[in-house]
Amino acid sequence: MSTLVESLKRLYTKQRLTKEQMVERVEKGTITAEEYKYVTTEEYVLPGDSPIG
Repeated sequence: MSTLVESLKRLYTKQRLTKEQMVERVEKGTITAEEYKYVTTEEYVLPGDSPIG
């Protein structure tokens, strides 16, 4: 993973970034849905969609 993603993961783990802030980064195109999952360990769900299961 990129240096940016590793930094985001570190900040997220230390609770310095929220899940909502991570979603914003996916929506802006800063990170991919795959990178979101790597950082948060959860699938990225498009706004308005409900998670399956």
